[in-house]
Amino acid sequence: MLLAAAGLAQLSLPPAAPAVPLPRADGRRAEVESLLAARAAALPAPVGAAYRNLVLSAPAGPGRLTVSADLAVRIAGYDDQPVVYPRRIELEAAGAGWTVRSEERAGGPPPLWDLGALRTAAGAHCLVLGLDGGPDPAALAALGDRAVPAVSELWGGGWPGRVLLELPATEAQFAQLLEADPAGWTGMAAVTVAAPGAPWHSPADRVVVNPETYGRLSEFGRQVVLTHETTHVATRADTRAWTPLWLSEGVADWTAYRGSGRTPQQIAPELTRDVVAGRLPAALPEDRAFAAGAEGIAQAYEQSWLACALIDRRYGPGRLVALYRAVGAADGQGEEREHRLDRLLRGELGVGLAEFTRLWVDEVAALRS
Repeated sequence: MLLAAAGLAQLSLPPAAPAVPLPRADGRRAEVESLLAARAAALPAPVGAAYRNLVLSAPAGPGRLTVSADLAVRIAGYDDQPVVYPRRIELEAAGAGWTVRSEERAGGPPPLWDLGALRTAAGAHCLVLGLDGGPDPAALAALGDRAVPAVSELWGGGWPGRVLLELPATEAQFAQLLEADPAGWTGMAAVTVAAPGAPWHSPADRVVVNPETYGRLSEFGRQVVLTHETTHVATRADTRAWTPLWLSEGVADWTAYRGSGRTPQQIAPELTRDVVAGRLPAALPEDRAFAAGAEGIAQAYEQSWLACALIDRRYGPGRLVALYRAVGAADGQGEEREHRLDRLLRGELGVGLAEFTRLWVDEVAALRS
């Protein structure tokens, strides 16, 4: 019942032809609705799905129907809102009824099960959706179960306390799920994405794991990645378009490395090499420094971790959490971004942006010792 990859399905479609919409009263609609209900019910557990908003049309040629529909999916226990995948389905007459000739995406990224047969692993705090031929989802679930309590310890219980992880079998599939150029995402171990069609504040976030890059990490490195991404899920309700990426990425790394016993030089090796070579940053990293494939992206993450570690060391973890939430709660309209951040730093830490940057540059320079 599952689809081939969308590109393959596309090759089997008939040429575009004028279509005549079928009225809802047409007897064929009930047959099609019944067929697609059975098709949705046959999707693998734990996927709960239904085809909605069906629009039927009759292209040229007898015994053919085209259906435009939304495939609404909800993973029990994880999705508060349905995740919506637009579909285009070609039907052909089969005896007294209809059969699905092909189905393809009509926009947006594919669901994981479009790319292969699902393998799942459920943990106490997470669910892993993987694919046959890929890494063992149970190993990822074990790390997810350690990440969630570590994140909740710092960020409290104001989030669902669970995380949904998607584990494709290849890096190419990872890029497909992100609708991205694979070359731009080489070296990225995982990314947190919003579920298609879900509201901004819905907890229906997915952590999509790059199996090749993730697989090259040590056990410690994998745990850091999972805790980092879980922090993004937990803090999503406090994250806005105006939250600087150095702050959102910094708190995720700070949460992930907290209590690890690693030295700053071990956590920030690329930045340390720059400092030893006499290359010191003059300002906190801009958002564009975190773009996939950006030059110096490793240093941007390390600089951000160091900024948050500085706040933790000087003011305590509670002040860092309070600052993050204050930035998210601030009105994003009518105030220039740096002015807003300066005001909030003064309110939460007692220092403005310029003074905080000076303290941070001194912290970076200390890496040489």
